Amino acid sequence: MSSASTTAAVNGRRPMGAKRRLKAVTRKLRELSSIGSAMMSTGHPYMAHIVPMRRCNLACTYCNEYDDHSPPVPLDEMLRRIDHLGRLGTSVITISGGEPLLHPELDQIIARIRKTGAIAGMITNGYLLMPDRIERLNKAGLDHMQISIDNVMPDEVSKKSLKVLDKKLQMLAEHADFHVNINSVVGGGIANPNDALTVSERALALGFSSTIGIIHDGSGQLKPLGDAERSVWDKVRNLTRRSYSRFNHFQEAIANGKTNDWRCRAGGRYLYICENGLVHYCSQQRGYPAVPLAQYQTADVKREFLTEKSCAPSCTISCVHQVSYIDHWRAPQTSSVTPGASGNSELVQIS
Repeated sequence: MSSASTTAAVNGRRPMGAKRRLKAVTRKLRELSSIGSAMMSTGHPYMAHIVPMRRCNLACTYCNEYDDHSPPVPLDEMLRRIDHLGRLGTSVITISGGEPLLHPELDQIIARIRKTGAIAGMITNGYLLMPDRIERLNKAGLDHMQISIDNVMPDEVSKKSLKVLDKKLQMLAEHADFHVNINSVVGGGIANPNDALTVSERALALGFSSTIGIIHDGSGQLKPLGDAERSVWDKVRNLTRRSYSRFNHFQEAIANGKTNDWRCRAGGRYLYICENGLVHYCSQQRGYPAVPLAQYQTADVKREFLTEKSCAPSCTISCVHQVSYIDHWRAPQTSSVTPGASGNSELVQIS
């Protein structure tokens, strides 16, 4: 066994074989093609987050995106929604929740995403992963998976801990043909900021990519990181590989408690599709515009692309910002809207 193979075995990471390398190269080419298409035309969404399951098997205290009782969206309806996103020309379709692995027909949903030509992603807490489940995700055609790990040891804020999930990460390192990103966090509610560094180091040792996010307190307001949190945040960012998300200063401003000056393209480049099949700006602006996906047209995409959102300066939703950043240099927004200003457009807090 070579020294590289020995190191991989110690870390729990499977050496990358020819099949895995080919899939990684093919995936990268598809991603580059999707970005090229986005640069050429602004008339289609780049990314959509779609919810097939609002129920979650966990109850993290900072999260307002789950409940403990909702049934899965029926498969036929999910397939229709995926097809509508394909009709709009969506480049990346990411399944979120709730906990999407609770959906009994998730594999067919992923396969349908790939059939539209889109890149298929998923955000999960990872609790339900087992080797056979990972192999099924491979077969379905999943391209990307993200797992957020909030701490090293579970506590009253979050059970998404490295202690609980490390065996699942080893399973992914051994079996997953898709790209895996582990997101660590600092900020409100996280007892030990150094946990984020431990999580990132473990993710990189297993061959995954790693990112770091910032959790705010229950008010949702911008709040600068403390000295200890900022130190860890800087260390993790210097540790992790260069990625698209580091091409801008969005997170830097959040860490300093400052607002951002940017053009939010939510409703145009980015769509959030809730379990009821409605299009929203994002997970934190559920209720606006709240148009059924089946009725959403290219004209709506183009209108929202040019619409300034009053919530943008204090926004903490990095995925929306990163998608919008594709077009930061063009198309000044010519109209404006204040989400939540009217009676039917307030943030929905899920109990």
